[in-house]
Amino acid sequence: MLTLFHAPQSRSSRIIWLIEELGADVRIEYCAIAHRHGQKVGEADPRNPHPDGKVPALSHDGIVITESAAVALYLTDLFPEAGLGAPVGSTERGAYLTWLTWAAGELEPAMWGKIMGQTETDAFARARYDAAMERLTEALWAGPWLMGERFTAVDVMIGAALGWGRQHLPDNRVFDAYQVRLAERPAKARADARDGDVSTLRAA
Repeated sequence: MLTLFHAPQSRSSRIIWLIEELGADVRIEYCAIAHRHGQKVGEADPRNPHPDGKVPALSHDGIVITESAAVALYLTDLFPEAGLGAPVGSTERGAYLTWLTWAAGELEPAMWGKIMGQTETDAFARARYDAAMERLTEALWAGPWLMGERFTAVDVMIGAALGWGRQHLPDNRVFDAYQVRLAERPAKARADARDGDVSTLRAA
């Protein structure tokens, strides 16, 4: 059995989107988390198997996978027939792994640097942010998706990040058009409906 431990309107929301794109049978276990946006908002749910009390946490027959990139990779490898990943041995595997880990290791820190105002005072933060925006623009200009003609889990992971951080990104018609394409996907609408309401959660 596959179970996703999920807090509404959090990093695990993109995993619900991926699940819907995959058409996978995954039970959603809604749980509270202790911190949001760097602020303590309560206590972690003891049912959540994530060692840090965060989300996402995916349980597969008792095996726990955490960290968004790892969960995305695990699920797309588990459901290769959906065509959202790149199997081992594929010529696309290297680019696929690169984009997944770049999203967590470069894009998100660069965006947080912008959100927190570090790009205004720290030359490294500014350079990192500018490089990330340039890389995305170049990939999407060639598009329509980040890996070319094929929509993948990379678009879910990076598209979700661009969605919540759009107001902090540069005015860019390429980004805007990409967001429109993502919003038109039926799986995105289904995921939004399953995301849940953070106000109804209480730690067990």
